[in-house]
Amino acid sequence: MIGEISVDELARWRREGKAFVLLDVREPDEIAIARIADSVWIPMREIPARIRELDPAVPVAVYCHHGGRSERVAAFLAAQGFSDVVNVDGGIDAYAERIEPALARY
Repeated sequence: MIGEISVDELARWRREGKAFVLLDVREPDEIAIARIADSVWIPMREIPARIRELDPAVPVAVYCHHGGRSERVAAFLAAQGFSDVVNVDGGIDAYAERIEPALARY
């Protein structure tokens, strides 16, 4: 089972300068609406072909709109040898609602 973190925990990681990759797996039309600063964008369907862009030794927090796609990507990454990967519970929607209200919601 893949671990999850809350958007509050994600915000704490960012505030404290934790070394990790924030991976956004949403589609281009979603990115055009809203994006969390400093995230790495690789759409879900491109992950298998672009997995080498990620370092399995670096923790990864994966997010999408609500958390479903990112949970599948996190499980895929874990199966590929990423030992420290978590899903962001509630995705960018929860992040915008609770952490960064200036982000557009859709």
